[in-house]
Amino acid sequence: MKVTGSIVTYNNIRTIEKCIQSIIEETEGKAYDFKLYIYDNSSTDGTVELIESKFPQVKLIKGEDNRGFGYGHNYIIKRVKSDHHFVINPDIVMDSDVIGELSSYIEKDESVGLITPKVLNPDGTEQYLPKFGPSIKYSFIGNLPGMKGIRRQYTRQDEEFTGPTEIKFCTGCFFGVRTSFIKELKGFSNRYFMYCEDSDLSRRVLNEGKSIIFYPDEHIYHHWKRDNTHNIKGFLRFVNSLIKYFNKWGWEF
Repeated sequence: MKVTGSIVTYNNIRTIEKCIQSIIEETEGKAYDFKLYIYDNSSTDGTVELIESKFPQVKLIKGEDNRGFGYGHNYIIKRVKSDHHFVINPDIVMDSDVIGELSSYIEKDESVGLITPKVLNPDGTEQYLPKFGPSIKYSFIGNLPGMKGIRRQYTRQDEEFTGPTEIKFCTGCFFGVRTSFIKELKGFSNRYFMYCEDSDLSRRVLNEGKSIIFYPDEHIYHHWKRDNTHNIKGFLRFVNSLIKYFNKWGWEF
C-alpha cells in the first residue's frame, strides 16, 4: 500500500522540524510505503533551509509567493500517486503509527470519505474541535461571552466516543482520504485563501454520500494557537471565509 502526506508551510520554523521528525519516525519500516511532500508558500524565516538541510528525503516544492493553504495541498494532491493521502498541518506531532492505523480503516471501508483522529494539546488534554458544520449559532453566537454551552454542543465535548463515529465536519489540521477520491473532488475549493476550506470539503464529501469518521482510538498533538485570528487582518480573513461558505451552502442558523 502506498501512502502520501502533504504539508503546506509558511514561516513555520518553530514547529516544522519536530513535525517532520515525528512523521518520519512513525512511518519508517512499516508495511506501507510512505512519502512526505511539502509545499512552501515562500517562507522568509528559514523554514526552507531547515527542511533542505535536515530532511533530504522529503519532497520539497518551493512556491514563488503565498497562495494559501488549499492551493499548496492541491498542488501536491494533483501530482501524487498513492492509495491514501494525508493532509497534515506543520504544527502536528505524532507519537504512534496513526497514519498506518487510519489507512487500514479506510482500506477496509469504501464508504469512508475522510477520517480524523482525536486531536490533543501539547499537554495531552483533548483539543475539542467542531464535529458539526458551521452555522450562525455555532460560528458566531457560540463565541460570545456566556455561550460556552453552544461551543460544547458544537464540539460534542460532553459525549464519550468509544470507537469510530460518524461526524459532520473534518478538521483540516490532520485527516486521511483515498487519493483517488480527493482527486475526484479536485481537492480544496480555491475560493478560500485560509479558513473554511475544511468545512467546504466536508460538505462536498457528505454530498457524495461518503462518511466522515472521527477515530478516537488514535491521536495526534496539535500546537494550535489560532494566532492569525488574534489580529485584525486574520480575523477579517476568517469572517470573509465564513461569508463565502454561507453564501455557497446557505445561512443556516
